[in-house]
Amino acid sequence: MSRICKRIWWRLGVILASLAWMGALEAATLPDLVPLVKKLQPVVVNISSSQTVTPSGGQDKLPRFGPRGGDSPFDEFFRRFFEQGPQGQPFHSRSLGSGVIIDEGGHILTNHHVVADADEIQVRLSDEREFAATVVGRDAKSDLALIRIKTDSKLPVATLGDSDQAEVGSWVIAIGNPFGLEASVTQGIISARGRSIGSGPYDNFLQTDAAINPGNSGGPLFNLQGEVIGINTAIVSRSGGNMGIGFAIPVNMAKNIVKQLRANGRVTRGWMGVRIQTVTKELADALGLGAHRGALVASVEPKSPAETAGIEPGDVILKFDGHEVGRMKELPTIVAESPVNKKVPIEIFRNGATKTLEVVVKEMAEESEASNVKEKTREKNLVGLAVQSLSAEIRNRFDISGDASGVVVSGVESNSAADHAGVRVGDLIMEINRKPVKSVADFNAVMAKLEPGHSLLLLLQRGGDPLFMAMQVPAKARP
Repeated sequence: MSRICKRIWWRLGVILASLAWMGALEAATLPDLVPLVKKLQPVVVNISSSQTVTPSGGQDKLPRFGPRGGDSPFDEFFRRFFEQGPQGQPFHSRSLGSGVIIDEGGHILTNHHVVADADEIQVRLSDEREFAATVVGRDAKSDLALIRIKTDSKLPVATLGDSDQAEVGSWVIAIGNPFGLEASVTQGIISARGRSIGSGPYDNFLQTDAAINPGNSGGPLFNLQGEVIGINTAIVSRSGGNMGIGFAIPVNMAKNIVKQLRANGRVTRGWMGVRIQTVTKELADALGLGAHRGALVASVEPKSPAETAGIEPGDVILKFDGHEVGRMKELPTIVAESPVNKKVPIEIFRNGATKTLEVVVKEMAEESEASNVKEKTREKNLVGLAVQSLSAEIRNRFDISGDASGVVVSGVESNSAADHAGVRVGDLIMEINRKPVKSVADFNAVMAKLEPGHSLLLLLQRGGDPLFMAMQVPAKARP
């Protein structure tokens, strides 16, 4: 054999040996999930809820197909399908989700949207036993709910971990019931922390590439120690299925919510009455702050705890009750989790210097028909719109600037003129027919004068941008 052939065979042998070594090394470093999965599957449950739906005007009660409801293209298809059916005839719809057993008393943690408006809730355990469940408490703002089943037998219980210790790149396991396929296991890593996806003022999601699909909602995200570090709740998807971008509520946030739901059936949140915005590098330089950190106060509500404490627009909140405010979006969660009536120190930056103030945290008022009847439209109108007044919370939720005025769309009746025109919840109505609308009373006055067949020209603000929109007032009110 020539020297060249020997050299070629030697190099080929080296390459093959290297590949074999790399494969063995990779196999040695990948975790063996079998024992862990066997241990964890019994703590995950299948949740099936049913509700009565009335097609006419019942958009909010139509079946949910995405992890947040409305994430799947099937939602729009089925919404239109049911709207075309016999008007006013109710039917039963069912939705599927997941949950995790958190104590031997039968308490199960899941998503609010899994059991919202449910007439009946059925829970099936991994051993195929089925139980009727009752709602202990729900919280729409965090999308968490606590339900309970009653059984004399001992239940397997999940261990709630510390989501603050979950690092980007760490391995995770998701277990749930995607598309009704019970006890499905997927694995991946933590892709990012602190994600905001526009679902509310308390967004602080863990992002994962572990496959999450409709039906995984409410199911647990585990670390390799077998601890729950998140509750799977949303996906980004163009198809209605997994695209490798899923979101879980950090379990540390869920712990506080569960404690309140168990005790009171509702969540009480702290409030101080400021509208805040992000401190950009340019703003930090202009303010003389240096590093862009904290939360810039854009406005202060009159007679609020913040006003009483002496907080002013232009202040940058750096610390709240000893908690560093690194980014603006951290502050709402810190304030919301503060005990009501507690006096807390706030470190602010004002006119080139830091200063400490004290604020007494008050309870955030819940938005309900009882408490807001004067602030919202309640009766139907010809175009199918419901609106409400601006508040600091509404401005924060829909990212409406402090100098903008108008009324916020709080509801769009299905198949109405507003629905067909493309008006969305969260739009700010600033003008109607070129006349300013500054209050709910202004809006109601315009609605009272509407005549069938006429046209309306709206000036909206959506995502910070102005938008004109025209609609035709129906010839007659729909039944």
